[in-house]
This record gives sequence, structure tokens and C-alpha cells, in this order.
Amino acid sequence: MKIEKVLNNNVVMAMNELGQEVVVMGKGLAFQRKSGDTIDTSKIEKTFVLQRHGVFEKLAKLLEDTSEVYLNISSKIIDIAKKQLPNKLDDYLYVALTDHISFAITRYKQGIHLKNAMLWEIHKYYKPEFQIALKALDIIEQETGFRFDENEAASIALHLVNSQLSSKNVAGVFQMTEIVNQIIQIVENHFNMELEETTVNYERFISHLRLLAADFVRHENVSPALDDFFYEQTQYKFPEAFACMEKIATYLQQSFNREISLDDKIYLTVHIHRVADRQKFAT
Repeated sequence: MKIEKVLNNNVVMAMNELGQEVVVMGKGLAFQRKSGDTIDTSKIEKTFVLQRHGVFEKLAKLLEDTSEVYLNISSKIIDIAKKQLPNKLDDYLYVALTDHISFAITRYKQGIHLKNAMLWEIHKYYKPEFQIALKALDIIEQETGFRFDENEAASIALHLVNSQLSSKNVAGVFQMTEIVNQIIQIVENHFNMELEETTVNYERFISHLRLLAADFVRHENVSPALDDFFYEQTQYKFPEAFACMEKIATYLQQSFNREISLDDKIYLTVHIHRVADRQKFAT
């Protein structure tokens, strides 16, 4: 593996044997080394393989002014996220999270503590990402000695959610959260009840709504194809949930000028029945 660019004594940009762009870290790895030199593999402690075009240059630019300590922290957080989250994380997360942590530490040193306006929503709707973000606070404290509160965890969770959208714009996460909020409100108003957030059915419902919201934000439709028979059966078996689903479909149509698919209507109706009807009869 040959050095493409030396960023500091401990970090280089390189191209591996498969022609992939990689960031390589190790204590003293690049000491007195230059572009074109072969990397001493015995000094390699961490290698990041970057698959998305353009991230290589952005990360290199960031590391010119940012300590590799923050990249190492980001890497540990991302490793946890890759194991626990169902969707692929965009490579840009290495850039976004490293930059965010670096800036957060700078703010902390200056005594600036920011509140995250979406803390409640993130904690409620993005629990897997939020739990990973809480672990991230432990990692940051271990590596830097600085302890952040849940507001910072919410910000880190936002990056994790956003990375699964393959976008660098956190606005997509805000839009997803608004969709989920509105649908929950429609369901609670329709059934005149407050949904019980501790039930398994509620967790499944939220998971489905997140997928549906992501679909609308990305303008994609990835649900499997079902036939009209299942649609008619759903309407017959769960009339109240079906009526609620139609209100949600109207909201999405008016807000995004887009119809939800027949399949989404079926799945949405079933989830509404589970989370609302079963709760109603249980009380």
C-alpha cells in the first residue's frame, strides 16, 4: 500500500491493493514519509475504506485542521452503529461526525452549551440511534475527558439517522420527524386516545412509520408488491384502522402531492389496528 498524501505523522491517505481509497492511521506511521512511499503495515492501527466518491478529499481537507483523535472517536461510534442499525451508513458520516465532535469540544471549552430543539422527538422516534449516541458520549469522555449531556447525544443521533438517508442535509431528518409526528397525531385524534409508547406494537408502528417517512423524503417506493385481494381483505377486517389510514393517505397526498402505494396502505392499516384497536380493547 502506497501513500497518496501525508496529513500528519499519524495519518495518511492511500490506495489499497483493490484500488480503494483508504485513510490509514497509526502512531508515527507517516514520520519522515512522503507521497509514493510504501506504508509500514506493522504501524497500521486503523484503516477506513471509503466507497463513496468525493468523501476521500473532504476527509483529507478536514484532517488538515482537525485532530485524528476525533476521527478515531467517530470510527468507534460508527463501528457500533454499523453493527446495530439495519440500514447502510453513508461514508460521509466519517466527515460529518468528526467535524461535529471537534466543534462540540471547541464549544465545550468555550463554555457554550447548546440545547437540541429535537431532543424529545429524537429520544422518542429514533431510539436505536439515540441509544448508540448515549454510548458515543461514553466514548468521547474516555478519549477526551469531556462529558456531554443528552442534548449532544440527540445531535449525534441525528447524524446517524441522516446518514441512513445517504444525505448530507439534516433537513431530511427534520422532515421525517414531522411526518411521523403528524401521523401519530392523526391516529390519536381518530381513536381519541393517547398511544401507549411502551408496547411492542407501538415500537413496530414507529419503525414502520420511519421507513414510510424515509420513503417520502427520498421519493422512493421500495415496498413489496401485493394484490388487490389483500387490500380488500384489510379494508373488510379492519374498517376503523382502514378509515384512519385513509386520513393519513390524504395528509401525505396534500403535503407531498404523492399517493402512497396500495402495499403501504395495507401495511399501515395493519399496524394501526395493532397499535390502536388492540390498545382500545385492552383498556
